[in-house]
Amino acid sequence: MVALRIGFDGRALASAAAGVRRYAHALFGAIASGDEEVEVVAIGPPPGTPIPDGVATASAPSLVPTNFGWTVVSIPFGFRRAQVNLYHAPAYTAPPWGVRPLVLTIHDCSYERHPEWYPHRRDVVRRAFYRRSALAADVIITDSGFSKGEIISAYPIDADRVVVIPLGVDEHFRPSDVATDRSPPTVPPYLLHVGDLHPRRDLVTAVRALLEVRQRSGFGNLRLIMVGVDRGSRAEVVQAARADSVTGVAEIREGVSEADLTQLYQEARALIYPSRYEGFGLPLVEAMACGTPVVAARAGATPEVVGEAGLLVEPGDVAGFAQAITTVLTNTWRRGELRAASLRRSREFEWEKCATETVEVYRHCAERFARRSQLGPPA
Repeated sequence: MVALRIGFDGRALASAAAGVRRYAHALFGAIASGDEEVEVVAIGPPPGTPIPDGVATASAPSLVPTNFGWTVVSIPFGFRRAQVNLYHAPAYTAPPWGVRPLVLTIHDCSYERHPEWYPHRRDVVRRAFYRRSALAADVIITDSGFSKGEIISAYPIDADRVVVIPLGVDEHFRPSDVATDRSPPTVPPYLLHVGDLHPRRDLVTAVRALLEVRQRSGFGNLRLIMVGVDRGSRAEVVQAARADSVTGVAEIREGVSEADLTQLYQEARALIYPSRYEGFGLPLVEAMACGTPVVAARAGATPEVVGEAGLLVEPGDVAGFAQAITTVLTNTWRRGELRAASLRRSREFEWEKCATETVEVYRHCAERFARRSQLGPPA
């Protein structure tokens, strides 16, 4: 096999987006530890950033102190300095010149398919940059068949340039050592949502469903814990929670450690995930790996990821979500069935498999680029 030296944007290892950060750490770590024929180089990781075992680093000059400047100027400099022979952009944006061959990961296309969820002044510029990156890529990797369909609908890109590679789940997401049908008695019952508070996540539906369940006998102390950074939905979520006269209905947590997040999954009665659009949804797989029942919207890539292992409800259906939550809370047999199905389903998602399939894309892309370079420009 041909040895490859792969470069990627080291800033992804410290991304503010938790999903991007997890993807970069898990994927490139798995590649570096699993394939002796592939070297992986993080270009320009911020000082103090944890680097996965086996991943090398290379500096890149910060010539233009903006994200755009970093991508279009610093990364090409770092690419040449690191002497890599393929560049993988792990999240949406890539240099429009200076790095070839180029593999780009687009996790979802919500910004292009639903721009109403991103009413920011500079979003038009961002969408143009994302589009240019997609058109420049030799190969696009995405996380689901749903996202592949969205990408080829949004951009003039042939379907054979887009490869679906599902994500994996970290090993520390696993059931508690003490397996029970319900949370320990010392833990007040709660539903869990993991993911930034964004309009497309439709967390108001989660709160309203929770309030409806709380009105039923025996569930007056049920809470909702939301783990994530506010991306524009905190105010409306807090307002919806205030409809209940009892305080402490909903709690928002940021900066949760991996160990604490695992425990939150393990002790939750269910993961509630009413998102109207997901390119994959890592929290779905993480919850399933912990044996936590999933109650989610039948939208985006969620049905593709969850399969038959969760309870799916039409988007925005408050009564439907309330009924599904009640089923998980009251039907011990159904809860046990969902737990078993979740554990089976989660085993289909492995970072090692994701890494192997990604390396196959690298090899194919590099070989095809080398053949074109040998042939030279057309006469």
